[in-house]
Amino acid sequence: MSARFSFARVGAVLAKEFIQIRRDRTTLGMIIGIPVMQLLLFGYAINLNPKNLPTAVSISDPGTFSDSIVAALQNSSYFDVVKATNSPEVARGLLARGEVSFVVEIPANFSRDLVRGAVPSLLVESDATDPASGSQATAALNQLFNDALRDDLKGPLATRALATPAFNVILHPLYNPEVITQYNIVPGLLAVILTMTMVLLTCMALTRERERGTYENLLAMPVKPFELMLGKIAPNVLIGAVQSTLVLLVAKFLFHVPMIGSLWLLSLGLLLFITANLAVGYTFSTIAQNQLQAMQMTVFFLLPSILLSGFAFPFRGMPVWAQWIGEILPATHFLRVVRGILLKGNGAGEIWPDVWPLILFLFVAGSVALLRFRRTLD
Repeated sequence: MSARFSFARVGAVLAKEFIQIRRDRTTLGMIIGIPVMQLLLFGYAINLNPKNLPTAVSISDPGTFSDSIVAALQNSSYFDVVKATNSPEVARGLLARGEVSFVVEIPANFSRDLVRGAVPSLLVESDATDPASGSQATAALNQLFNDALRDDLKGPLATRALATPAFNVILHPLYNPEVITQYNIVPGLLAVILTMTMVLLTCMALTRERERGTYENLLAMPVKPFELMLGKIAPNVLIGAVQSTLVLLVAKFLFHVPMIGSLWLLSLGLLLFITANLAVGYTFSTIAQNQLQAMQMTVFFLLPSILLSGFAFPFRGMPVWAQWIGEILPATHFLRVVRGILLKGNGAGEIWPDVWPLILFLFVAGSVALLRFRRTLD
């Protein structure tokens, strides 16, 4: 072979590499798909100024003034009144379950005090487990309420319209009164860490066997596909439990995250979430031909789990289509479960709306993995 540099030899190697890339369609799809997905998600789905936040109104003093306040909320782009009740307990129940972001309470004798010249108070309670989601809406509240009664305070009440303010707005952030970011981020990291590691661990389960040449021995074993899947997944459940314990200990003793609810209930939610992610990873391992493809699939699953679950950006700020995708992801539901248990003290009834989607996801992912499993090397 000539010692001189040869463009022809370089060209031959280049041609060989391009042919190999073209044949590896899964890797080629990931190379194109991941940046396209990032562009679409960051360009269309991410919104740091959520609008139309679901709001409940508790009206203990029905009348003209309360109707004007509700109308002002409804006409605002920040609030969407989804429930009007005369029970503060019912409204707070909606807030605890995460069905609304705000509760506006119009107290008894509000109209009487306003007419008599007193300065009544209007209570606004917000779900501060995700402080960023309602920060812009909270800032707009005072001006919104000051304008709400402008058309009602006329005639003998005209002097009340000039009072600044005609009534006080008391804002009460619930579940995170000091609006500490770590209380939101650290429990969310539990979902992200488990998603990344659990999917990655099991997506290597079968691809590693193929690359080591032991897949044929695995197929020769007298085990059924379901038994094989359980055998591959079970050890990683223990790893997930160790990771979860470590994260919770750091959250408690380093970041002082409150843990109000039942840790046993959280453990059940963790077991379900860990198993669901392991089933996803095992499904990827039945599709991928090598470990590189398996890691690419993990990234493809991890990105939307971070961006569309409500961990990095407000969930309700995303467009409807992005929220629908987010509702499919197990991280979205587990985020609500872990924040609800730790910060709100939610029980089984409050977290059930986010538990059954995890069970359904686990069943679907496991079924796909079993259907995709091949008993031959082809």
